[in-house]
Order: sequence, then structure tokens, then C-alpha cells
Amino acid sequence: MAAEHITDDNFDTAIEGDLPVVVDFWAEWCGPCKQMSPHLEAVAEELAGKVKVAKINVDENPVAASKFGVRGLPTLMMFKDGKVAATHLGAMSKQRIAEWIKESA
Repeated sequence: MAAEHITDDNFDTAIEGDLPVVVDFWAEWCGPCKQMSPHLEAVAEELAGKVKVAKINVDENPVAASKFGVRGLPTLMMFKDGKVAATHLGAMSKQRIAEWIKESA
């Protein structure tokens, strides 16, 4: 399952559920975000059913980024039961994303 694009309006419902949710805070102008995007999509496919992956554009949806103190991009946050369980700032390789998810889930 590919990453779901979410907004400030549906953020709270998107991070709820039985599965851990990885949220990618990104922006169109962010080079490292663009580099990491295909890796994150691939991991979303590989870990489908084990973790949910969501992406939120911080320029179009500033409320969620502000609420969770996002100061740099890309920022990945793992949510469990609607609460932040882990945070990673900066781009990662596909292998490192998968490792981080498994360590944090």
C-alpha cells in the first residue's frame, strides 16, 4: 500500500488505529525530501499490513507541523495509539528507513 497523503484536517484520524503510523513531514522545495520519497514509498509497500505510512506537506498544512514541533525537513514521526513514539530528522536510505521503523514499532 502506497503512502497516504494527509492534511491538517484529517491528521488526527490518520494517526489512529491498530497499526503504527509513520508520518513524513515534507515540502515541495526540500531536496532531501524528494530524494527520500521513493525509498519511503518502497518501504510502505514492503511493510504493508505492519505499518501505515502517511505524508503531509508542511507548506500546505502548517498546523500539524507546528503542533509536533517540526523544525527541519524531512522529519519522520512514528505514532502509536495517536502518540509520538519516535522521531527522526533528516533523509535516510531505504534500508535505514526500514530499520528505523522496525526499531521504533
